[in-house]
Amino acid sequence: MMGHTHSHYLLHIPSLSSSPYLTSSARSLSVQTLQPKTLSCRVSSFPTSSCSYTTSHSTPCHSKPLHFALSGALSLGLLFGGIGVAEAAKVGVNKPELLPKEFTTVIDVAGFLSDGQEKRLAEEIAALEADTGFKLRVLAQNYPDTPGLAIKDFWQVDDRTVVFVADPTFGNILNFNIGASVDLDIPRSFWSRLAGKYGNMFYWKEKGEDASIEAAVMAISGCLREPVGPNNCSEVN
Repeated sequence: MMGHTHSHYLLHIPSLSSSPYLTSSARSLSVQTLQPKTLSCRVSSFPTSSCSYTTSHSTPCHSKPLHFALSGALSLGLLFGGIGVAEAAKVGVNKPELLPKEFTTVIDVAGFLSDGQEKRLAEEIAALEADTGFKLRVLAQNYPDTPGLAIKDFWQVDDRTVVFVADPTFGNILNFNIGASVDLDIPRSFWSRLAGKYGNMFYWKEKGEDASIEAAVMAISGCLREPVGPNNCSEVN
């Protein structure tokens, strides 16, 4: 499909309201921009409304895309549907019962964070949104124990939203759903560098999942506050 032999993961999503089909072959080591019909293990996009997808690059789709950056695992696929490592998973994950009763910007169904940590992260996220208009949302999970599709409506995910999924299931704990407006302002390399620094297995196994999550939130907040320019977000702090 991509015209090369590198291995990669592709997540075909006909619609956010239906179950996606995941196929796995090999993993691509480079950041790629794909047509808005597939989700690679690094960067891609999918539409927010229903349309038919095939493996042909000529397939038209006239709907607004959301852009995605994955750290090198498949956890972001968990966000909007089912996942299979060796074969397609045909049943999407949608567990609204795992959502909190009241709105919060930090959902920790995995129990990685203390109450104090959740409060500090929520305060940082609120300040970021007030200062910049960007919406950061954090979901900590252990697949398949995840709200899945339910978080999209719960958080009203839009073009100015970054959904940060912390899930150690596939090795790297940091995975990101990047809204289109965010994608225009933030270099895509930032997300892979962030995942490489704070999401790798050695880091979170030594320091804890909570340390990875907190470090990533602060790095994202700092990046989104920087003026847009040729060198913004060049450092992962």
